[in-house]
Amino acid sequence: NCSLLIAQNRLDVIVLDAGHGGKDPGTLSDFSGVQEKNIVLPITMKLGKIIEEKFPGIRIIYSRTTDEFIDLKVRTKVANENRAKLFISIHANSIVGANAYGTETFIMGLHKDNSNFEVAKRENSVILMDENYKEKYEGFDPDSPESYILFSLNQSAYQQNSLKFAQKVE
Repeated sequence: NCSLLIAQNRLDVIVLDAGHGGKDPGTLSDFSGVQEKNIVLPITMKLGKIIEEKFPGIRIIYSRTTDEFIDLKVRTKVANENRAKLFISIHANSIVGANAYGTETFIMGLHKDNSNFEVAKRENSVILMDENYKEKYEGFDPDSPESYILFSLNQSAYQQNSLKFAQKVE
């Protein structure tokens, strides 16, 4: 199934993004005190190796391979400059007192309900750590629903492929 999806979409370049890093630790596990950035980096590296072994025609590009802060604009620039067909950002959420477990897959542009919007706001609040973030992100406000609406309209061309891939992941 995955091979057919790859062939149909001429998937040749994937950017794997280990979320957070450096001065941005991500969430902190309420059980062990482990920082998200230290969990997602080895997972991202392992996923890259698996993809390279199973699909040798696909080039993998990592947003980071060490514990460093890479601002969001650089991450997306890497994907765009390399004409990546897929951008996978890996995170490990933690909510104090929650009984939830398992996986969740989000695709760009599906911020139609409040819980998705809250996750997107939390993950994108890292923009505020970037130097000159107002200029870099051309007025994008991580707390503004309007910013996400405009951003998602720009991404709608890729939504169907993203939905297909997310279904395969889950």
